[in-house]
Amino acid sequence: MDPSVFNEWETVIGLEIHVELNTKAKLFSSAANRFGDEPNTNIDEICTGQPGALPVLNKEAVHKAVLFGCAVHANVAKYSRFDRKSYFYPDSPRNFQITQFDMPIILGGALVADVNGVPKTFGIDRAHLEDDAGMLKHFSQFAGVDYNRAGVPLIEIVSQPCIFTAEEAVAYATGIKAVMQYLNASDCNMEEGSLRMDANISVRPKGSKELRNKIEIKNLNSFTFMAMAIESEFKRQVRAYVMNPNKEPDEVITQATYRWDPDKKETVLMRRKETADDYRYFLEPDLPPLILEEEYIDSVRKSLPELPYEREKRYIRDYELPREATLIIVNEKDLADFFEDGLKVCENAKGLSNWMVVEFAGRFKDTGKSVWTSGIPGGHIGKLVNMIDKGVITGKMAKQVADLMVESPEKDPDQIVEENPAFKPMADEAELEQIIDQILAENRQSVEDFLSGKERAFGFLVGQVMKATKGKAPPPLVNKMLKDKIEKAD
Repeated sequence: MDPSVFNEWETVIGLEIHVELNTKAKLFSSAANRFGDEPNTNIDEICTGQPGALPVLNKEAVHKAVLFGCAVHANVAKYSRFDRKSYFYPDSPRNFQITQFDMPIILGGALVADVNGVPKTFGIDRAHLEDDAGMLKHFSQFAGVDYNRAGVPLIEIVSQPCIFTAEEAVAYATGIKAVMQYLNASDCNMEEGSLRMDANISVRPKGSKELRNKIEIKNLNSFTFMAMAIESEFKRQVRAYVMNPNKEPDEVITQATYRWDPDKKETVLMRRKETADDYRYFLEPDLPPLILEEEYIDSVRKSLPELPYEREKRYIRDYELPREATLIIVNEKDLADFFEDGLKVCENAKGLSNWMVVEFAGRFKDTGKSVWTSGIPGGHIGKLVNMIDKGVITGKMAKQVADLMVESPEKDPDQIVEENPAFKPMADEAELEQIIDQILAENRQSVEDFLSGKERAFGFLVGQVMKATKGKAPPPLVNKMLKDKIEKAD
């Protein structure tokens, strides 16, 4: 098929983002909500579905849901309730999930996120509380079920079908992840399943406003995989419509649930789509309605911290940080807090951001660690930047100091420089003057080029001096002495 055909179609995407809340206990029981423990140890009568066990709602989970609703300017319902969603699978010990189908706790709302540097407002349809299922584990000869996750509180955030590209989907999901982290509502650890996404995808001819049958891709736990899955499914659906021009759209694509196969790099059919009737929703008889007072909602709203988009605007406004570096910092709350620690001792925000998101990030790229989990305090990186700015060490030396900081995270950069004579900048100005005189004598053409207005020629001369001094000459002093010498010679 001609690849240009794809340009005549557009994707319509809705995301369902499932976020595990970091409460101490599960949503309806006192069993511990903790990842990584031995299988089937964080369980009790309620989360394993024992006869007669009655659920009791976790107040902390409600608080975190209200925090999210306030953060995205949604309508926090004063009256909401729970429903039973029936399905039969080994990881669901009760054979039903307790969720909020009919009257959710959060309605509406919006999230602003940057897409390729341009802000876009994404509409949120609803968000509701529900409990998670257990986890099936497959072995060579048998399968087992770990119920430690059964009953863990989830908030499911359902977007409006207002997303039209994979880039927009990633921007929106990244923004939701950042908000939940800033609220301290979840660690959003995707490798541990704390944040999972279902993507509902349909396609239509460009210019059309119809919503055709959608395909749901389940349990995406990577932004990269989600983008790949969306692109793959878009092309699959377009090919199906183009190859069946005489069929009704509903006959070409029937609603179904797929999964993403990262090895095949394609979506794979799991089952034909269930409808609400299949789940036999009905009001949960063992839980009363959830009623919230307006005063409580207002108090939660007033307690909101600085949120990621607000911090992004502040960094760009106050520190004039590049947008790309700002997004890297802001979208990972731990890194943003680490950056704030560095700002307490360092006024050069641009230099600090570069050392954190480029220099140190590169040093930890293949280690499984990040700069904020490395044990290096943010203030130490701030001190390193200060030492460069004050001419205590050169930029070349700073890279070597950074290497030693990675090896000994507890060591202050001041201590590292003090212990190593090789990091002492060239202090003998008379010796430096001789080197500069020699460089000028050997590069008369570059001097003439600089005098004629070619700034790059001056940079070349500085580089030659730094090379001759093995990077030990303080750059500010080199710049000053070079310019003074050239002006006097002229």
